[in-house]
Amino acid sequence: NVVILILTGNPISYIAPDSLNSLHKLQRLLLVDIGLLSLNAQFSNLTNLQELKVGTNKIQTIALPQFMINFKDFRVLDLHANNISSLKVNHTVVLREMRGNITLILSSNPILHIEPGVFQDIYLKELNILNLSHVHSLEKLVVVDNKAALFHGLSDMPKLKHVDLSRNQMILQECCSLYFRNAPNIRHINLSHNAKIWLNAKPFFNLELVEELDFHHTVLDLIGQTGVLQNLKNLKYLDLSYTRTVFSSYLAFHGLQSIKIIKIAGNTFQGTTLTDLFENLTALEVLDMSHCGIDQIPCIAFRNLQKLRQLLLSQNNLMVLDFLTQPNIQSLTHLAVDQNSISAIKLSTLQNLPLNLSVFDITSNPISCFCTQTDFVLWIVKHKKLFPNSNNILCKTLWSDSKIRLIDFDVKDCVHIRRLTIVLCICAAIFLILASVLTYKFQFYLRYAYILLRGYNVTRQQEFSYDAFVIYSSKDESWVMDELVENLENGCPPIQLCLHVRDFEAGKAITSNIIDEGIMGSRKIIVVVSKHFIESSWCRFEFEVAQSWLVMQGNANIIIIILEDVEEEKSKKVFGLHKHLRNNTYLKWSGNPVNNMRFWIRLRKAVIKRK
Repeated sequence: NVVILILTGNPISYIAPDSLNSLHKLQRLLLVDIGLLSLNAQFSNLTNLQELKVGTNKIQTIALPQFMINFKDFRVLDLHANNISSLKVNHTVVLREMRGNITLILSSNPILHIEPGVFQDIYLKELNILNLSHVHSLEKLVVVDNKAALFHGLSDMPKLKHVDLSRNQMILQECCSLYFRNAPNIRHINLSHNAKIWLNAKPFFNLELVEELDFHHTVLDLIGQTGVLQNLKNLKYLDLSYTRTVFSSYLAFHGLQSIKIIKIAGNTFQGTTLTDLFENLTALEVLDMSHCGIDQIPCIAFRNLQKLRQLLLSQNNLMVLDFLTQPNIQSLTHLAVDQNSISAIKLSTLQNLPLNLSVFDITSNPISCFCTQTDFVLWIVKHKKLFPNSNNILCKTLWSDSKIRLIDFDVKDCVHIRRLTIVLCICAAIFLILASVLTYKFQFYLRYAYILLRGYNVTRQQEFSYDAFVIYSSKDESWVMDELVENLENGCPPIQLCLHVRDFEAGKAITSNIIDEGIMGSRKIIVVVSKHFIESSWCRFEFEVAQSWLVMQGNANIIIIILEDVEEEKSKKVFGLHKHLRNNTYLKWSGNPVNNMRFWIRLRKAVIKRK
């Protein structure tokens, strides 16, 4: 019924086969400091074993015997202070098959090399890296692809230069200087593809020699704020891609005087941070800002990046590339703006591209192959060596929603379209000029046609405001006022006349007044014909409208007064007047008082008479 067996410190030089097999319930076995050379001891029947502590021995490998695969409850393997100098993938075959949450302790071993993948697919409850501390000779530590690892830090490892703890789903708080105490020579730190890392106020204190820092696809806190990275004066490579970082300060990269490569894809920028974010990074050669939701880059954003060679801006929302005219980025050789919202690039921008540019990727953009963009299309075709996969640059045309290859766009078609456009524009201009001239020349006739098209439908029961509408020349106004108005309006019974000078509504269009107040508002129409009448365009217009309107209504209520004789040829200038005089009775004014008395009687009778 033994559960715990402690043989620590005994000078045991040999353990006989099957000597421990009777201890079926044994859970903890301590064989510390007994001179053990390997783990090949025969204890295959200890299937309930949970802890095996064999520290301070002479063991050279962490390889476990094959039979331990059946130890389903095994949890702790303590190999501290042995002679293990290297960790190889084939040493952990049994550990990989055990499928338990194992704690592995390897502290105080002269480890010189850890083979990549040695802990891959091992279910480690805790690989307490602190237990690797004091391995003074270790230069490279690679612990990757663990399901869940607790990392308590490293200390007293003066030769350690390379640390790769990626893909371990770790959660680190108060990173990073506290986790790498007394390891001043670290050059490379890879903490990518972990769960989340919180940075403290001075996360890289005493880590001034770090040259490469990789956090990509690990959620970071505080990295985008002021002064977090300023201690890393030797940093050359920084990968913060897809770390959910919000760059809120333009001093986020302050102090990185040696930085050559920055990858910040998949993050966001607050406000105008981009304007000065890269101001002092004069050694920067590669900048990746893909998938950051950027819709505009200030022209001065890259003003001091004289050594910039690669600029990756894929999967953003850029529409213009005005920043390319910045003279300080003439070292640029590779530019990627694929999967943006670029429809065209100004010719002035294309003509001022960096002289050393050899790769310009604009694929997967909504390129406009319109005839207004022929200069842009021709420039791309002419410089297609500059564009990788130029055969895959697609665009839309004005006459098709389907995408076509840009190199298949026939610019010659635009020549015909342009010629047709010019011809149409000239024709339109000529038409407008002619229309303006004709409108001015025939303005009264156009008004006349407009009035006819209005199609007023006056009923027989309509009540009129006036007895007669008087059409006359303003030069005959004295006769109209002194004779016509005096005799008709002041006679018995009084006849109400409509005169344009007196009765038209102020502010209303003349044509509307003629129809609404004059023709439609009066039972009869009196036309005062004189030489002045014949010469007046307004009189001719009023007469023609009145004549056409009354014909449409089936009435012939026009009373002609010949104020003075008019030559027959001149009367023909007024449409319908000559014919009307020839076919209808008219009144003629004379200077004879007797005749004039008869004139007024006949006129009054004609006006008063109802149809």
